[in-house]
Amino acid sequence: MVFIRTLIVYLVVIISLRIMGKRQLGELQPSDLVITILISNVATISLEDTELPLLHGIMPILELVLFEMIISWISLHSVKVRRWVSGSPKIIIHNGEIDQKVLHDLRFTLDDLMTTLRTNGIFSPEEVQFAIVETNGTVSILQKPEYQTATKKDVSAVQPCTDPPEIVIADGELREKTLHALGLDRQWIDEILKAESLNIRDIFLLTADSAKQYYLVALSH
Repeated sequence: MVFIRTLIVYLVVIISLRIMGKRQLGELQPSDLVITILISNVATISLEDTELPLLHGIMPILELVLFEMIISWISLHSVKVRRWVSGSPKIIIHNGEIDQKVLHDLRFTLDDLMTTLRTNGIFSPEEVQFAIVETNGTVSILQKPEYQTATKKDVSAVQPCTDPPEIVIADGELREKTLHALGLDRQWIDEILKAESLNIRDIFLLTADSAKQYYLVALSH
C-alpha cells in the first residue's frame, strides 16, 4: 500500500512539473521556485503521513499547479504583472564601470561579481561592455569588442603572459596576502593612491596583476 501511495505521489509531482513546463532549477524564476518548493513539501507530507487520505495530499499539488498556470498566463499578457512577479534585469557593469548602487541593492558582493566574471573567462571588469543580472539570477556578459576572441588586437600583438588580476582592495580594505602573492608591496599601493588622489577607504575595488596593471573603482558616496 505504501509503495502504491509513493508511486502515485511521484507520478503526480512529475506530471505537475511537466505541465508547468519548467526546466533546470537554475532557470526558474522566483515565483516558479516557490511553487516547486511548495509542491515538494506537500508531496513529502503525503508520503510521511500515511493516515492522511491520499486525495487530501494530491489536491493541494494540483491547486498549486493551477495557480502557477494562471499566474503564468496573466504574466504572459501583462508586462506589469510579469515585472511584479519576476522582476526585471539589472545592469551591474556598463562600459567597464561597476554600478555600485545596483550591486548593493542586489546584495551582490565583489567576490560574487569577480567569481562570475572568472567563470566566463574574464578577469577584470574593465573588459566588460555589459554585465546584466537576469531575473533568474544568472549573469549575462558582453565583452568589449577589443577583448573578444579573434580580434585585430589579438592578431597584431602578442600580449605578455601575466597572472590573472586579483582583488587587492575591496570595500576600502586592503588584502595584504593577495598583494604579496602578486609580488607587489605597500609602496606600490601608496604610489597608486597618490596618483589617484585617494585613500584606501575611498576605494570600492582595486584589482591588479603581477605586471602591475591595475583596475580601480572609487567608492561612490
